[in-house]
Amino acid sequence: MIPRRQRTGAGALGALEAAYRTEARRVLATLVRLLGGFEPAEEALHDAFAAAAETWPRDGVPANPYGWLVSAGRFKAIDRWRRQARLAGALPELAALAETPQEPVMPEHIKDDELRLIFTCCHPALAPDARIALTLREVGGLTTEEIARAYLAPTPTVAQRILRAKARIRDEAIPYEVPAPAELPARLESVLQVVYLIFNEGYAATAGPGLMRDDLCAEAIRLGALVADLLGDPEALGLLALMLLHQARRAARVDAAGDLVLLEDQDRSLWDRDRIAEAQGLIERALGARRIGPYVLQAAIAAVHVEAPSAGETDWPQIVELYDVLRRVAPSPVVTLNRAAAIGMRDGPQAGLAAIEAALGDGGLDAYHLAHAARADMQRRLGLTEPARVSYRRALELARQPAERRFLEARLAQLGAEERAAED
Repeated sequence: MIPRRQRTGAGALGALEAAYRTEARRVLATLVRLLGGFEPAEEALHDAFAAAAETWPRDGVPANPYGWLVSAGRFKAIDRWRRQARLAGALPELAALAETPQEPVMPEHIKDDELRLIFTCCHPALAPDARIALTLREVGGLTTEEIARAYLAPTPTVAQRILRAKARIRDEAIPYEVPAPAELPARLESVLQVVYLIFNEGYAATAGPGLMRDDLCAEAIRLGALVADLLGDPEALGLLALMLLHQARRAARVDAAGDLVLLEDQDRSLWDRDRIAEAQGLIERALGARRIGPYVLQAAIAAVHVEAPSAGETDWPQIVELYDVLRRVAPSPVVTLNRAAAIGMRDGPQAGLAAIEAALGDGGLDAYHLAHAARADMQRRLGLTEPARVSYRRALELARQPAERRFLEARLAQLGAEERAAED
């Protein structure tokens, strides 16, 4: 008998909600491994949680919710297949499943179910954007809207990518199997991007009451550490360092009311120095490989920020130089925008505004609220009150996160107050 905690009724329902938040991705990954595909695994996951909603309030919460849910989902799938009309065709698969232990031995090179599934989904037969979108949706648990925000793309476009990826997997019978160790490096770039985008959604959530989702940040860092240990690749080390440096500032990113605090205004005594030191060690290891990629460069930029004793002592010339290299290695509209903002800090708001206008003119940023907010900030610093107001309003139209919206509203209110003070 599975031991249970003595929680029933409302307490059990609270435990069930917590299990869904913390265990659903891992349960799904294990069910995909046990059942051989996404569709039966997703159905089994829903069945498992439905069974838990009925059973836990009556009988109590299992001591191991993850194991209970995996077992329930697996046997629900077997029961469903037994009821299907094509029973004869399913019998060999049913027999194999019935004999499979709850935790079969996994390939030695990847022992974590969720990471295993990420590598499996990042199949080279799928287009890069499609494989990443599919993995974020099915393994990372991100909504289509959250993935679209990460890509700066329309939600219907991303939805079509996911549908096409699933259809290709089905039509070409692409197996859900872990790639051999020699095949892992070819999938690494996509895997790292998946992990990074999961972290980004946790660090600046698309929706919800809080600016951050700690569960996603923690899971991305856990997966990043597993990848770094698995392959020791410089880019994997760089990504882990980058996430640790961002997470080190977590306690200072919002105030007591949950409102956004900009990097320049953060209380640096609240930063996690142990995480910073760990990240610095990872960056040194990555640089020692003499193979520099975008994650190592982004980690180096973040390191320059956290190493400055104060905002005023930040080495902006070095940051601009690093962005110059990053733009050559991995050009993107967001990299160009971040470089433009750094130029504004190095050379003044007039130069910064010109660089931001050029970035917006290049295309790809019109629907990105942070681009309009960056332009508004330069305009505000130059005393261009009305253009700044227009830019802040455009950013506010595009922003969805409540903490970011409150920040933009406060900036607009500040402009109004400064304008009234000037008139008095």
